[in-house]
Amino acid sequence: MPDRLPPPGPSFLREHEVRVREHTYRAGMARPSDAPDGWWLTLMWVTDDDGVVSFRDVAPVAGPPPDPPLARLGPALAGALSGLILEDAGRLQLRVAGLVPPDDETRPWRTPLAVRAAFRFEPARAAAMGANELADTVLAGFRKAVEGLGRP
Repeated sequence: MPDRLPPPGPSFLREHEVRVREHTYRAGMARPSDAPDGWWLTLMWVTDDDGVVSFRDVAPVAGPPPDPPLARLGPALAGALSGLILEDAGRLQLRVAGLVPPDDETRPWRTPLAVRAAFRFEPARAAAMGANELADTVLAGFRKAVEGLGRP
Protein backbone atom coordinates (compact mmCIF):
# COMPACT_ATOMS: atom_id res chain seq x y z
CA MET A 1 0.00 0.00 0.00
CA PRO A 2 1.35 3.51 -0.73
CA ASP A 3 2.37 5.77 2.16
CA ARG A 4 -0.64 8.00 1.58
CA LEU A 5 -3.95 7.30 -0.09
CA PRO A 6 -5.77 10.18 -1.77
CA PRO A 7 -8.76 11.57 0.13
CA PRO A 8 -11.92 9.54 -0.61
CA GLY A 9 -13.46 12.67 -2.09
CA PRO A 10 -14.39 16.19 -1.11
CA SER A 11 -15.74 16.58 2.38
CA PHE A 12 -19.50 16.99 2.63
CA LEU A 13 -18.93 19.57 5.39
CA ARG A 14 -16.29 22.16 6.06
CA GLU A 15 -13.28 20.16 7.27
CA HIS A 16 -12.36 20.31 10.95
CA GLU A 17 -8.81 20.96 12.11
CA VAL A 18 -7.29 18.03 13.96
CA ARG A 19 -4.39 18.96 16.23
CA VAL A 20 -2.03 16.21 17.35
CA ARG A 21 1.11 17.47 19.06
CA GLU A 22 2.68 20.03 16.68
CA HIS A 23 0.81 18.77 13.60
CA THR A 24 -2.43 20.06 12.16
CA TYR A 25 -4.48 17.73 9.99
CA ARG A 26 -7.97 17.97 8.48
CA ALA A 27 -10.94 15.70 9.23
CA GLY A 28 -13.52 15.25 6.51
CA MET A 29 -16.75 13.35 6.02
CA ALA A 30 -18.62 11.91 3.05
CA ARG A 31 -22.28 12.77 2.59
CA PRO A 32 -24.16 10.67 5.16
CA SER A 33 -26.94 8.35 4.12
CA ASP A 34 -29.90 6.91 5.98
CA ALA A 35 -30.27 3.15 5.71
CA PRO A 36 -33.78 1.67 5.66
CA ASP A 37 -33.15 -0.01 9.03
CA GLY A 38 -32.58 3.32 10.78
CA TRP A 39 -28.77 3.41 10.68
CA TRP A 40 -27.03 6.65 9.65
CA LEU A 41 -23.94 5.79 7.56
CA THR A 42 -20.89 7.80 6.60
CA LEU A 43 -17.20 7.67 5.83
CA MET A 44 -14.76 9.86 7.80
CA TRP A 45 -11.05 10.46 7.28
CA VAL A 46 -8.06 12.57 8.32
CA THR A 47 -5.71 14.12 5.75
CA ASP A 48 -2.69 16.31 5.40
CA ASP A 49 -1.30 17.86 2.20
CA ASP A 50 -0.05 14.43 1.03
CA GLY A 51 -3.32 12.51 1.45
CA VAL A 52 -4.95 10.34 4.12
CA VAL A 53 -2.66 10.04 7.12
CA SER A 54 -1.93 6.80 8.93
CA PHE A 55 -3.25 5.96 12.39
CA ARG A 56 0.46 5.81 13.28
CA ASP A 57 0.72 9.57 12.59
CA VAL A 58 -1.67 10.30 15.46
CA ALA A 59 -0.39 7.63 17.89
CA PRO A 60 1.36 8.63 21.12
CA VAL A 61 4.97 9.79 20.73
CA ALA A 62 6.20 6.74 22.68
CA GLY A 63 4.64 4.52 20.03
CA PRO A 64 1.26 3.00 19.38
CA PRO A 65 -0.39 1.04 22.18
CA PRO A 66 -0.74 -2.73 21.74
CA ASP A 67 -4.48 -2.59 21.10
CA PRO A 68 -5.72 -1.75 17.57
CA PRO A 69 -6.58 1.91 16.94
CA LEU A 70 -10.27 1.18 16.32
CA ALA A 71 -10.49 -0.37 19.81
CA ARG A 72 -9.61 3.10 21.14
CA LEU A 73 -11.34 5.21 18.50
CA GLY A 74 -14.78 3.60 18.88
CA PRO A 75 -15.16 4.21 22.64
CA ALA A 76 -13.69 7.71 22.30
CA LEU A 77 -16.18 8.53 19.54
CA ALA A 78 -19.04 7.15 21.66
CA GLY A 79 -17.90 9.32 24.56
CA ALA A 80 -17.67 12.42 22.39
CA LEU A 81 -21.23 11.82 21.18
CA SER A 82 -22.60 10.84 24.58
CA GLY A 83 -26.36 11.24 24.80
CA LEU A 84 -26.79 11.42 21.04
CA ILE A 85 -26.25 7.73 20.26
CA LEU A 86 -29.18 5.40 20.87
CA GLU A 87 -28.78 2.69 23.47
CA ASP A 88 -30.61 -0.55 22.70
CA ALA A 89 -30.59 -3.51 25.13
CA GLY A 90 -27.66 -1.95 26.96
CA ARG A 91 -25.53 -1.48 23.84
CA LEU A 92 -24.70 1.78 22.12
CA GLN A 93 -25.78 1.74 18.50
CA LEU A 94 -22.43 2.72 16.98
CA ARG A 95 -20.25 0.73 14.58
CA VAL A 96 -16.81 1.79 13.36
CA ALA A 97 -14.67 -0.13 10.86
CA GLY A 98 -11.50 0.71 9.00
CA LEU A 99 -11.83 1.50 5.33
CA VAL A 100 -8.64 -0.37 4.46
CA PRO A 101 -7.28 -3.32 6.47
CA PRO A 102 -3.64 -3.11 7.57
CA ASP A 103 -1.05 -4.81 5.34
CA ASP A 104 0.35 -6.48 8.46
CA GLU A 105 -2.16 -7.58 11.13
CA THR A 106 0.59 -7.33 13.77
CA ARG A 107 0.92 -3.59 13.00
CA PRO A 108 -2.69 -2.33 13.01
CA TRP A 109 -1.67 1.31 13.44
CA ARG A 110 -0.03 1.32 10.00
CA THR A 111 -3.23 1.74 8.05
CA PRO A 112 -4.99 4.82 6.63
CA LEU A 113 -7.02 6.86 9.09
CA ALA A 114 -10.28 6.46 7.18
CA VAL A 115 -13.26 4.76 8.78
CA ARG A 116 -16.75 3.66 7.89
CA ALA A 117 -19.15 4.59 10.65
CA ALA A 118 -22.76 3.71 11.36
CA PHE A 119 -24.94 5.27 14.05
CA ARG A 120 -28.46 5.04 15.35
CA PHE A 121 -29.33 8.24 17.15
CA GLU A 122 -31.67 9.03 20.04
CA PRO A 123 -34.80 10.01 18.09
CA ALA A 124 -35.70 13.06 20.18
CA ARG A 125 -32.15 14.47 20.06
CA ALA A 126 -31.72 13.83 16.34
CA ALA A 127 -35.15 15.32 15.53
CA ALA A 128 -34.13 18.56 17.26
CA MET A 129 -31.12 18.95 14.94
CA GLY A 130 -30.94 19.70 11.25
CA ALA A 131 -29.17 17.25 8.95
CA ASN A 132 -26.05 19.43 8.62
CA GLU A 133 -25.94 20.15 12.35
CA LEU A 134 -26.10 16.42 13.08
CA ALA A 135 -23.32 15.68 10.58
CA ASP A 136 -21.17 18.52 11.97
CA THR A 137 -21.66 17.19 15.52
CA VAL A 138 -20.53 13.72 14.42
CA LEU A 139 -17.49 15.14 12.60
CA ALA A 140 -16.56 17.19 15.70
CA GLY A 141 -16.83 14.04 17.82
CA PHE A 142 -14.61 12.19 15.35
CA ARG A 143 -12.05 15.01 15.51
CA LYS A 144 -11.98 14.85 19.32
CA ALA A 145 -11.65 11.07 19.26
CA VAL A 146 -8.73 11.21 16.79
CA GLU A 147 -6.98 13.89 18.86
CA GLY A 148 -7.34 11.60 21.87
CA LEU A 149 -5.48 8.78 20.11
CA GLY A 150 -2.26 10.76 20.56
CA ARG A 151 -2.53 10.73 24.31
CA PRO A 152 -0.93 7.86 26.24
